[in-house]
Amino acid sequence: MSALRTISFHVNGRLETVNVEARRTLVDMLRHDLGLTGTHVGCEHGICGACTVLLDGLPVRSCLMFAVQAEDRSIETVESLGTPDELNPLQQAFSAEHGLQCGFCTPGFLMLLTAFLAEHEAPTDEEIREAVASNLCRCTGYQGIVRAACAARDARLRDSSAQR
Repeated sequence: MSALRTISFHVNGRLETVNVEARRTLVDMLRHDLGLTGTHVGCEHGICGACTVLLDGLPVRSCLMFAVQAEDRSIETVESLGTPDELNPLQQAFSAEHGLQCGFCTPGFLMLLTAFLAEHEAPTDEEIREAVASNLCRCTGYQGIVRAACAARDARLRDSSAQR
């Protein structure tokens, strides 16, 4: 067994300190040590995107990172977005636009699009399609996912113009 290392980081706004083996992946630490099971383990090779979380605001494949690499960093998981009783606007759009079917890939898409929409104020439909192409979905054909991202973008643009 590898020696344990104590690391501290922020996850979903909370300071956490855990003892982990140096070889433990970030996704395994999130799921097994912190109980944040919304982050899914798919291919374990960084291809599918089901394990996408935000690290310092940027999307990363948590199956490709060691937990120790998160030391002194900020992690956001799908659990940070909303609650079952109060979904955030992107989650609402996924529901309204049928952007999910089995739901396995959904947390990864939500985190990817959260970062993408934060970085791009008014992305085109084509830019959204290009962004979601980095994650895999076997059920939806991507149309509902793209419609959901467009709906979230449009709602945000309406809200910002109404506030002016």
